[in-house]
Amino acid sequence: MIDFLFVAVLIGLIYVWWSKRSSVKTVSTGELKRKISEEQNIQLLDVREPQEYRGGHIQQAKNVPLSGFLRAHAQYPKEKDRPVYVICQSGMRSQRAAVMLQKAGYTDVYSVKGGMSFWRES
Repeated sequence: MIDFLFVAVLIGLIYVWWSKRSSVKTVSTGELKRKISEEQNIQLLDVREPQEYRGGHIQQAKNVPLSGFLRAHAQYPKEKDRPVYVICQSGMRSQRAAVMLQKAGYTDVYSVKGGMSFWRES
């Protein structure tokens, strides 16, 4: 019985840790397209590597590769209280970059689900 309780508590702690870890909000590519059409000065970061970015990107996106993201504070958006949208190829790197932005004090950060892979399909 004690073993069962220990496992249950451990699973609960892991669940709480995991849910806090992935607290980044997400948007679909369709929602991002709507935001871009509504707002001229959208804060959009593309965290793919430069060669990926040159292979095709969203016009409004600023390239700040994840590989140098922590050292690129000067390239972060200036307004920390305005929404920031982060995109990569599939959504994994944008999640990590969004967490870094949150830790840097940005209050409204979104990772684009499916990234450029879904953007091209939509």
